[in-house]
Amino acid sequence: MILSRYHKLLSFTAVILILLSSCSHKLTPRKTNTDASVNLPVLRGPYVMVKPDKEIAQKYAILMGVNKSDIQNGRLYSFIDEWYGTPYRLGGLDKDGVDCSGLVLLLQAQVYDQSIPRTCATQVNVIKRKYEEELKEGDLVFFDFDGKQFSHVGVYLQNGYFVHASTRKGVMIARLHDNGIYKYFSRAGSVIDTLTTSAQSTK
Repeated sequence: MILSRYHKLLSFTAVILILLSSCSHKLTPRKTNTDASVNLPVLRGPYVMVKPDKEIAQKYAILMGVNKSDIQNGRLYSFIDEWYGTPYRLGGLDKDGVDCSGLVLLLQAQVYDQSIPRTCATQVNVIKRKYEEELKEGDLVFFDFDGKQFSHVGVYLQNGYFVHASTRKGVMIARLHDNGIYKYFSRAGSVIDTLTTSAQSTK
């Protein structure tokens, strides 16, 4: 009897560890951070395009191989610069550590003034699908890591680059076509304006 309970406990522990191994698992250690409306510094006000600092524009133009004039979204690149190098932490939503869907949640709120769900599995449901060649700055890109559908997410920038919270290197910019990444690329699209959509549906 005792041995049977022990085996059940081991099996349960193994299942939990498997669930927690993915970036976009449905279980997070911080329940208060699973909803976009809870304890988050979101919605800075109506989204307005502002020019970036010259130093930031130069830095990311070089990193992505584009002209300095192509770096136009000051909110976006200031956000990236502020979070760049932040370590990966499952369920994290602060500078001590952030996971992939958490980074996307914060970026969409603080840069584009949009609230989206907390996990990859739910974020993929609020996009309008696009082909890769249609991608624009701010669109979401999803990956199927570890054999799990939509288990990782990032935000597309330009010239084939996207920003994401890597489990190994933390918040960083990577090329979509990098070896070891592109083969897991599974879906992409623009975030649906849920506020506008819901307002229209009530008319």
